[in-house]
Amino acid sequence: MSSTLERYNSTRGQKKGWKSFIKPGWIIALLAIVGFSYAAFTVLAPWQLNKDDQIVERNEQIDAAFRIDPVPAQEIFGAGGAISSGDEWRRVTLTGRYLPESEVVLRLRPVDSQPAFHALTPFQLDSGETILVNRGFSAPLEGSIPDLEPAPTEHLTIHGHARPNEAMPPTPPLLDQGEPQVYGINTAQIADLTGLSLDRDYVQLSEGEPGEINAIPVPKLDRGSHLSYGFQWIAFGIMAPLGLGYFIWAELRERRRVRDENKELIDAPVVDTAATPTPASRRRARYGDDNPDPYDKYSRRSRERF
Repeated sequence: MSSTLERYNSTRGQKKGWKSFIKPGWIIALLAIVGFSYAAFTVLAPWQLNKDDQIVERNEQIDAAFRIDPVPAQEIFGAGGAISSGDEWRRVTLTGRYLPESEVVLRLRPVDSQPAFHALTPFQLDSGETILVNRGFSAPLEGSIPDLEPAPTEHLTIHGHARPNEAMPPTPPLLDQGEPQVYGINTAQIADLTGLSLDRDYVQLSEGEPGEINAIPVPKLDRGSHLSYGFQWIAFGIMAPLGLGYFIWAELRERRRVRDENKELIDAPVVDTAATPTPASRRRARYGDDNPDPYDKYSRRSRERF
């Protein structure tokens, strides 16, 4: 009886309700889950959803570019030879001639996940402007520059896709095997190498056009998995607080169960087991009606011995 009272009195001194969760472990868990959910809703999910929007916009732009007839480059390349963001991948027509003596090699630009060398050849229009043209690529030969087919020199008309200028590459140009090489398609850098005045943006040559080596494939119109990833981050942001709520509910339920059991022990009538011995039938009930108590024979031997 005294041990039961001591156990009950010890539970009465504990904090009750939500106050019992004001502990370092619960506080750290709460802050971690709140931080994770905040990041999921404000950073991770928008990051994936924005990437999906960009891919969808790019796919629509490429699809529309192939539905529209090619136009003269002068209509797309505005002041300074720049194109608008909505005109990327538009098909354009260039009439004039290549300047193969000013060609520059783009070094190790991957195509279909394989390293390749690209031929960047200036093209002078009949109207006087000079636009850089990416004539295509060729795989390296044992680490060296492949023999890139030279551009034709006669007057001709070519078709390609308008592409925006790239940022200045961090690695400077180099001269290898007698060929000037660059690590990015930055027309300002290439203009300094060739001494030409180039339009800011450039043209990616279409397949089957004069001067083409191996045409660069147009990006696949594949949406990818960014949309599903975005929804997954939203789901994770919702599930994390729900999981914490479940653990809190389970903890409260367990504490309520312990409290009820302690109360039952206090309210149960006190039975003097010394004055009221347990009948033998009750002592052996756990072994079944037909199975005798296996320890009873040893107790009988002990009584007979003493």
